[in-house]
Amino acid sequence: MATVTELLQPIEIDLEHLLKDLRDLIGAGHPILQAAAEHLFSAGGKRIRPGIVLLISKALSAEGELSSKHRRLAEITEMIHTASLVHDDVLDEASTRRGVDTVHNRFDHKVAVLAGDFLFAQASWHLANLDNLDVVKLLSRVIMDLAEGEVKQGIYRFDPNQSLDVYLEKSYCKTASLIANSAQAVGVLSNESDYHLKCLYNFGKQLGLAFQVVDDILDFTSDDKQLGKPAASDLSAGYLTAPALYALEENPSFKELIIREFSNEGDLDHAMELVRESNAIIRSRKLAENFAKNSYESIKWMPDSPSKRALLDLPEYVLGRLF
Repeated sequence: MATVTELLQPIEIDLEHLLKDLRDLIGAGHPILQAAAEHLFSAGGKRIRPGIVLLISKALSAEGELSSKHRRLAEITEMIHTASLVHDDVLDEASTRRGVDTVHNRFDHKVAVLAGDFLFAQASWHLANLDNLDVVKLLSRVIMDLAEGEVKQGIYRFDPNQSLDVYLEKSYCKTASLIANSAQAVGVLSNESDYHLKCLYNFGKQLGLAFQVVDDILDFTSDDKQLGKPAASDLSAGYLTAPALYALEENPSFKELIIREFSNEGDLDHAMELVRESNAIIRSRKLAENFAKNSYESIKWMPDSPSKRALLDLPEYVLGRLF
């Protein structure tokens, strides 16, 4: 299976330019915010989201060239994603992200919230300057969805009665919306047909959902080092993901543990056992496989190119994180 570096090889140089341009776009006007943003952009990360934007842009271009608007869209996508991570870390009270201190840990909560807001504002400004109302609508929707996803996640904490559909809506808002809408936005900038725009949106949506379900499986099957955050952190925080919801269907006793918020000693370990000993992981994997397959099928119409082949390898890469 290809690594991320191999997948993004067709746009390797473009991603290097993207990082430099992001630093320039943030500007030197706000020293602390700039320091926070610098800290984020240098924290590693796979750059998969802007990478997808650049790969689709190249795949849809007859000469495989990138326009300045396509490049800027990739930068905006990374800004929005990074802003959402800062706010996520504040809400989750996470101390590290990708092995380095989170912004609120390195600076403080106020700076972290402001840094996230600052990046959202920067993204909105550069988005407006693309002068394409359809693209503005698509990416503005993402910012709304991210906020809605956080609210939904908070509302349904420790709620054993939530449905799988609620979980998938939340996953769409928090993860898939950005990939889906930015993929469609590339098509808009490339003057694709309505049918192709729907295909691009579906590619991003299904890939994003596969990515989230895989992430949620890893919360039960990986260690802290692999995850870049403490294992079982979602469950202990009361966020019930696909494996937990499937385990609930099989083990009604799991419900009691959730209702008392794993407050008794050994509750969390017992909950993890119930998930691992049920069919929850297998069923969750099947769910992720279906999303990945749908994602793959959505872009087969693209003309052959190294960028298209990289995009077609992405669903397999997402599933490969489980092995």
